Amino acid sequence: MEIRISKEKFKTLKKLNEDDILKLIEENLKKAELTLMAEREEFLLKKKEKLEEKIREIEEQLDELKAFYEKALKDKGLMQKMRDTLREENKTLREELEAKRRAFNNKTR
Repeated sequence: MEIRISKEKFKTLKKLNEDDILKLIEENLKKAELTLMAEREEFLLKKKEKLEEKIREIEEQLDELKAFYEKALKDKGLMQKMRDTLREENKTLREELEAKRRAFNNKTR
């Protein structure tokens, strides 16, 4: 914290004895406390605003992640269905091929 005073006031303060300086400090202590409290409150309000903004950003990111996760689950389900369908088609084709091979082998014997 920095205190600025005029040259005249400084010269006046310089001439005071210790008791007068203590008395002056005590008289102005309440004003200094109020000033410090106001500065602290201002600092905390700014910090609160920054934190609230950060929370909003995190909530937006969370919403995006939730949407991505839900889409991934949906895609997973679709892929599993497609895999099962292809597995069944593959099984059917293999059976048909095997039947044709057996029929061909029976004809050639």
